[in-house]
Amino acid sequence: MSSAEPNDGAAARLAQRLLGMRANREVIPEDPNHSVRWHQHDYPSPVARWNYHPEYEIHLIRKGTGKFIVGDHIGTFEAGHVALVGSGLPHDWVSDLEPGELLKNRDAVIQFDGKWVDQAATVVPELAEVKPLLEQSARGIEFVGATAVSAAASIEAMGRSHGLERLHHLLALFAILTRAPRNERNYLADEWFRPQLDGQAQAVVDIVLEYVFSNHAGSVSMSEAAAMVGMAEPTFSKYFKRATGQNFSDLVRKLRLAHARSLLERTDKAISEICYEVGFTNLSNFNRHFLKDVGETPRQFRQRLQG
Repeated sequence: MSSAEPNDGAAARLAQRLLGMRANREVIPEDPNHSVRWHQHDYPSPVARWNYHPEYEIHLIRKGTGKFIVGDHIGTFEAGHVALVGSGLPHDWVSDLEPGELLKNRDAVIQFDGKWVDQAATVVPELAEVKPLLEQSARGIEFVGATAVSAAASIEAMGRSHGLERLHHLLALFAILTRAPRNERNYLADEWFRPQLDGQAQAVVDIVLEYVFSNHAGSVSMSEAAAMVGMAEPTFSKYFKRATGQNFSDLVRKLRLAHARSLLERTDKAISEICYEVGFTNLSNFNRHFLKDVGETPRQFRQRLQG
C-alpha cells in the first residue's frame, strides 16, 4: 500500500475513483493445463489488496516484512510466512517499504476450487483427508516451524514444474499441511467472523486499510477515515463494522499490538519505547491492552520468547 499521507490530493482522488466503481470479488482465472493455479506477483501490485474469492488460497511470502490481515485477525510476517485462506475469507498482506521500493515476486500463490477437491475425492479417495483442513481454513491458518519450511519448498517446487510432476508436489503440499502438528498451526480469524462485502464495501475497506496501515504508529482518527470515503462518522462506524466484522478502533489497536509484538521479538528496545513507537500514548494503557489481547504482559511475552 502507498505510504502517502492521507490528506494528500492524490490519495483523495484515488479514494473517489475507487468509490465510483462497484467493488466485486477477485476473479481467479482458470488454468486449463493444471488442476490448480500457481502464480507469483510483485508488491505493490494491483492484485495485492484487500480481497476475497470463493477459491481456497495457499500463500507464501518470499521476502520482506510487514503486517497482514485475514478476516478480523492482524499479525506480522517475514520471509517464509505460509498461510491457508478459506473460501470467501478476506485477506491482505502489506509490506514495509521504502518510498518507491518494489519487491519483485514477493508472493507465490496457489488457488483452487473446493469443488475440484470434492470431485477428485470421488475417484481418488485419499484426497478426502484434505477436507477437514479446508473446513478449518474458514478461519485462515498460519503455518510455522518445520511445517512452514517444508510447505514453502513444495510451493516453490510447484512453480518450477509442470504436468504430473507439479501434481506430485501439490499432493505433497496437501500432506504437509494436513498432517501439521497443532503447535505449528495458528488459527487466525474468530470463528464467528462473517463479513458482508457487498456493493462498495471492498473499495471502502481497501481505502481505510491503506490509511490505517500507513499511519497506525502516528495519529489515526475515525473522523479522518470517514471523511476519506465521504461518510459521516456514525454511518462509517456501522458500515465498517458490517464489512469487516470489527470496530475501527479495534482494527487500529490490533495493528499497533501486532507491531509491538514484532518489536518485542526482534529488538531489544525498552518496553516504554515500544509503547510510544507503535502509537500508544500511555504505558499503563499499553500494558492493559497487551495483556487483554495477548494473554500476558509485554515483559512476560519477551521473557517467554527469550527463554
